[in-house]
Parts: sequence; structure tokens; C-alpha cells
Amino acid sequence: MPSLSFPPRFFHRPRRAAITLMALAALAGGAAHARQAAQVEPLPAQITRLAQQGRTDEALAKAREHLEREPQDVQMRFIQSNLLAQSGRTDEAEAALVQLTRDYPELAEPYNNLAVLHAANGHLEKAREALETALRLDPGYATARENLGDVYLRLAASAYEQAAARPESAGEARQRLTDKAAAIGKLLR
Repeated sequence: MPSLSFPPRFFHRPRRAAITLMALAALAGGAAHARQAAQVEPLPAQITRLAQQGRTDEALAKAREHLEREPQDVQMRFIQSNLLAQSGRTDEAEAALVQLTRDYPELAEPYNNLAVLHAANGHLEKAREALETALRLDPGYATARENLGDVYLRLAASAYEQAAARPESAGEARQRLTDKAAAIGKLLR
């Protein structure tokens, strides 16, 4: 059975507001403003930078502190769920994303990230349902659409593998089914 896994692109990441802020500052008032904007890095950008530097525990602590003061900050809750997932705390990440979908059912991104966790745990039908929900909410959400295609491919590979394992699938038929599953596995790498 081929090993199928989702690449890191599946997780929707928050936009980099700090870069945009610095660019606008440079346009509006020159290099002095740009230096000043760099010193006033927004909290989401600080947390993202810490995570990129491998300081996930520190990033999670900052997110937790902020959420104690502002528990309804949806962007920070989303960032926190991503950090939890990145640090291997998938049960907590899943719980955080489920709560986001309950509190903000109109947002597509939490459904996409929840689908990634479901798929990583082998729950492909749950992943498919979450991605279809994300796409009902935002039909133009390209990452969710691509992820749904990958889930469909994984479901197809699984169906071929199951069919090949059946006793009535013998010889040439079994080989054809096994080859199809392997071809799909190569597509997903």
C-alpha cells in the first residue's frame, strides 16, 4: 500500500501583514517610516516569525496570552490552531478548529485546516465533508479545491487497493488495480 500524505501547503497560513505594512510605510514616507514600521511588528506577524524560527512554544505562549485578553480574536485563534498542529498537538488543534467552525460557521479556512487534520489521521470521508463545506462557503478557495482533489485521489487509491485485496480479484485484474493505486500514490507525492 503506497504511503500517501498531505504536503505542508494544505494549511492555510495567515497573510503577512507586517510586510505589507512596511511596504506601505516606505511608499508613504521613506526609509525612516519603514524602519519605524518594522519596529512595530503586529502581534500575528511576531507569532508567525517565532514559529518560523522554530520557537513554537514561545509563539503559542504569546498567542495564549493574547487570547486570554481577547478570546474572540478569530485571527489569533486560527493562528493558535495552526501552531498546535505544527507542534504535533493535533487533538488540541482539531478541537480549536471545530470550535472556530461553531463560532464562525461562515469562515472557510478552519474547515480546510480541519480537513487536513482529518486526512492526516486517515479519516478521508470527514476530510471530504469539511472541504466541501469550505467550498460551499467560498467557491473560489483554490487551496480547499486542490485539497479536495487530493482527498478524492486518496479515496480512489483506497478503493483500488480494497478491490485488489478481494479474493475475486485475481491475476491480471489484481495487478491492474494495484498499478492504478500506485499511480495515484505517485501523483500525491
